[in-house]
Amino acid sequence: MDEQTGAAAAIETAAESNEPKIGSKDKLEELCVNTIRFLAVDAVQKANSGHPGAPMGMADMAFVLWTEFLHHDPSEPHWKNRDRFVLSAGHASMLLYSLLHLTGYAEMTMDQLRHFRQWGSKTAGHPEYGEAPGIEVTTGPLGQGFANAVGMGLAAKMLGARFNNEDEFQPVNNYIYAICSDGDLMEGISSEAASIAGHLGLGNLIYLYDDNHISIEGETRLAFSENVRKRFEAYGWHVQKIDGHDRDQVRKALRRAQKVKDQPSLIIARTVIGYGSPKYHGTARAHGEPLGVDEVKATKTALGWPQEPQFYVPDEVREEFARKTKKLARERKKWDKRMGEWRARNPQLAEQWDIYWSQRLPAGYETVLLEGAKSDKPVATRALSSQVIQKLALVAPFVVGGAGDLAPSTLTLIKDAGSIERSKDDRKDPPPESDFAGRNLHFGIREHAMGGIVNGLTLYGSWRAYGATFLIFSDYMRPSVRLAALMNIPSIFVYTHDSVFLGEDGPTHQPVEHLWALRLIPNMTLFRPADGAETAMAWAWAVGKAHGPTLIVLTRQKLDPVQHPLDFDPHLIWRGAYVLSGWDQGDFTIIATGSEVPLAIKAAELLKKEGVNARVVSAPCLDLFDHQPDDYQNEVLGDRSRVVAIEAGRSSGWYKYVNHDALVIGIDRFGASAPYEQIAEHLGFTPDQVAEKIRKWRK
Repeated sequence: MDEQTGAAAAIETAAESNEPKIGSKDKLEELCVNTIRFLAVDAVQKANSGHPGAPMGMADMAFVLWTEFLHHDPSEPHWKNRDRFVLSAGHASMLLYSLLHLTGYAEMTMDQLRHFRQWGSKTAGHPEYGEAPGIEVTTGPLGQGFANAVGMGLAAKMLGARFNNEDEFQPVNNYIYAICSDGDLMEGISSEAASIAGHLGLGNLIYLYDDNHISIEGETRLAFSENVRKRFEAYGWHVQKIDGHDRDQVRKALRRAQKVKDQPSLIIARTVIGYGSPKYHGTARAHGEPLGVDEVKATKTALGWPQEPQFYVPDEVREEFARKTKKLARERKKWDKRMGEWRARNPQLAEQWDIYWSQRLPAGYETVLLEGAKSDKPVATRALSSQVIQKLALVAPFVVGGAGDLAPSTLTLIKDAGSIERSKDDRKDPPPESDFAGRNLHFGIREHAMGGIVNGLTLYGSWRAYGATFLIFSDYMRPSVRLAALMNIPSIFVYTHDSVFLGEDGPTHQPVEHLWALRLIPNMTLFRPADGAETAMAWAWAVGKAHGPTLIVLTRQKLDPVQHPLDFDPHLIWRGAYVLSGWDQGDFTIIATGSEVPLAIKAAELLKKEGVNARVVSAPCLDLFDHQPDDYQNEVLGDRSRVVAIEAGRSSGWYKYVNHDALVIGIDRFGASAPYEQIAEHLGFTPDQVAEKIRKWRK
């Protein structure tokens, strides 16, 4: 009998005999595991909504992981060297909530479990970062947690390369554990993330794959028949295959995985979804809906569990989890003691350590960035951004980033800072450990995973990370951007080639709808700067002020410098929009963003020769402008019917700021393949054409 058939047979026998699982060596362990199962079953049944089957099937391996391998301390949930746990299979959220409750996380009370999926509870349908300590990341969209964990593993490797300077004690020696599902492995983001993790040899990653052969529509064989083991071995992962209900096999597999230092590990654990349910075990019915009152009773009978009370936790289970939790706390305190000794031996490194974790910037850092962005000749904002990045790298050692194989185009390379890369000695199999001391990341052509990895780097806590690509390819990473906003974390996404004016590459590469598509995401701050000052302040916001993600959108083409008044305070840029010229005069207002600001200035100058005066407003960040008081917004825009809005993209979003008597000059079609000057001419984006449109509008 193979391990898959054996796992199914065991549950069938247990269900028929009304006894605990055959082969169980430790009745107390079995009691603990079944407590996890039935907290999930009762919570889903009470909510009449949720996914009971996965927690029931994952409980054995999750119990072993959380009580014997995962280094964490519920009394210090933000301990820097804790192991991170990512439930990429976020639909199994009650597994995580049960573990948090049983291991002693104070905020995950029994009352929270009873209010699973209810308004205001910390127990949302899928785990949400920030709702309760111990939830390391928001998961639910499958594959995202898989990629986030790769980012966390990379973050730990990079931090260790900077601070693990002695054999006696290494401040960074944690693991990143994840539980993933068939759905995670089907989503393309997991392929991208697994590829780069294997390429870099992230040996601190250990993933348990809940191989239960079931998806929502039925058995996974309907759409998924690949050899997962061979696939991940081809990526460069260390792969094991076990019975996920045999806790001794789980232990041995985790120990073997910890010994593999130069490869990420995947443990394929064959499990039975809905374990214990006589009627629904091993079926799609157990996946995404409550078992039902009768089947809950039958399942409790099958596993020897009392029918009442609901949410039952035996006293001996509480005592066992408390005993294991105390052991975890002792390990954390031991690390604290040794860390204090390390600080005394390494005072300069200790100071750097604090800078990384606080992400502290020197006073006046904005001035440093502004100095780097000065130019008196036409320059593309992507080039201005590059100049700012070099200055930023000097004052913020915790800033790292890279591009999706586009650094020569996005100009996001940190000069003379080294790269995170695989060892060049590929003659060995596997090759020696990669170099993690650099600051430049090379994501390859993997935009989806890049977004998830940047989020993972950010969530780890010691890094402020950015990922860069062309604006058009934000489509490939939108789920990660959205989740960064949902988590309200300060990830940085840099998008260049921001309009049809990138030119000859044509409409497949020319974004038209993307600015407004991204602006619609809540908790996100999008800058589209027009010059060096706005570019510098966009970066200053991203590294020093942002709570949620910052998107910096930049041009390929060169822009004429924008002349600011001598007394201009660059912090005004953080108000989102400001009057650039004509405060006290103007028959109407022209508002523009990015590359259209110099265009607006030139059109206003043409009209001025005819005695027509226009106020020109630059709006580098409409998201910040939205947060300004009404008085300020009205002062900047004036009469909403006497406004001209100019932006090289879809026009409809501008009617949030102006009424329908206003003139909005946008691009409501796809672009074309031609030199950008010709595109501007054909689409009506030259100073003469804009001036003429304004003349007709004013008549």
